[in-house]
Amino acid sequence: MNPPLDAVAPTEVLTGWGCTSPSPATVLRPQGLDDLAGCLTDSRVTPERGIIARGLGRSYGDPAQNSGGVVIDTTAVSGIHHLDLEHGSVTVDAGTSLQDLMRWLVPLGWFVPVTPGTRQVTVGGAIASDIHGKNHHRVGSWCDAVTAMTMVTPARGLITVTPQDEPELFWATAGGMGLTGIVLDATIGLHRIETSYLSVDTDRTPDLDTTLDLMESGDHEYDYSVAWIDIMTRGRSMGRSILTRGGFAPRAQLDRRRGADPLHFKSGTLATWPGRPSIRLVNPVTIRSFNEAWYRKAPVRQRDHLQSISQFFHPLDMVHNWNRVYGRSGFLQWQCAVPLDRTDDLRWIVGRLSDSGCSSFLNVLKRFGPGNQGPLSFPMEGWTLAIDVPTVGLPGLADLLDELDRRVVEVGGRLYLAKDSRMAPELLASMYPRLDEWRKVRDTADPDRVLNSDLARRLHLV
Repeated sequence: MNPPLDAVAPTEVLTGWGCTSPSPATVLRPQGLDDLAGCLTDSRVTPERGIIARGLGRSYGDPAQNSGGVVIDTTAVSGIHHLDLEHGSVTVDAGTSLQDLMRWLVPLGWFVPVTPGTRQVTVGGAIASDIHGKNHHRVGSWCDAVTAMTMVTPARGLITVTPQDEPELFWATAGGMGLTGIVLDATIGLHRIETSYLSVDTDRTPDLDTTLDLMESGDHEYDYSVAWIDIMTRGRSMGRSILTRGGFAPRAQLDRRRGADPLHFKSGTLATWPGRPSIRLVNPVTIRSFNEAWYRKAPVRQRDHLQSISQFFHPLDMVHNWNRVYGRSGFLQWQCAVPLDRTDDLRWIVGRLSDSGCSSFLNVLKRFGPGNQGPLSFPMEGWTLAIDVPTVGLPGLADLLDELDRRVVEVGGRLYLAKDSRMAPELLASMYPRLDEWRKVRDTADPDRVLNSDLARRLHLV
């Protein structure tokens, strides 16, 4: 028998992955599906502060924090209920990480439909953020591959929703930041693979325009595409990039060593960052040096280079707690999406970041395909740019980002709620024009606002 939740519910100070805006909450740790479903009626869930589910805490901002309220750590509710290897689908608990899914499924010849830049994400978190990856232009986002989910809502209790039978609640939950209900499990379509290696083409580009031209003309030929972009270069080199594109390699492409175990998957880390440095390791000098070295080491043009899943998708996962490098003040991620026909505005954004002296070495550019039906789902057909920025060291950073936010709104774009930690709430309705539609569904599922979070209060979602 699992211990009563009351016996294991300490108050803890939580942050997002960016380690900003810490807040205290009572943390429940259910050990099974019944316990997880029952958290909504826990005696400590007050009308004033409510409750929110949390996975592995990889959202950069505050969607999985609930100051003065209750947070559910779902990570112990993990495992596979049903695996259909013939048709390629899996039913899995919400607290299951993508890492565990890969560890279980890759040796069987299957891969998750979508993965972001980390595999340390739970299935429930993937749904709440409707995560996207390097293949959005081909397959869409995570919830496009979800065929059903079991969830519990304050008003309706335990229900199963599908895109066909409960489309409004299903799509309001996709990217809904956990505010429509608690997901218990989900059924997900998988991607068949012959090997665990990717055949990767690399192009080192001299400027942003070359990068955009290559992506516009050639992304359709690849399953996965992403560009690392240098936002610290100016002039003719502004936006120079390393564009990597590819797909899972067929078995015939492997050499003898790899071919002996074509579905090998290693999910460990190579090192652990020891702690938060007392000095600023991440500063304009170190970042500029890193960017120069990173750019120069990349091949100008390389084709059919074999990389592992970790190398291609999750290089940062190789260092445990890599976010500590930013020190005690932490960092934020700013991620926008703008329409495909607003490349001039994308150039303006990159130029504005470059001219401001903004220091960042984790900068990613991708090309999105069409978005889905989720009112709060982030991806839209267009370009998405993500940058990681230290919270200290650049005078006027807040004003700069506010300026970029306004430009994004002006061109019909949006920011990613799973990454945001500071946007102005009055911009939300312009970025997500179906916000009132989402609120109507949320009000039906949770009329008393039992589900709540720091993000929800900050952006006036509740």
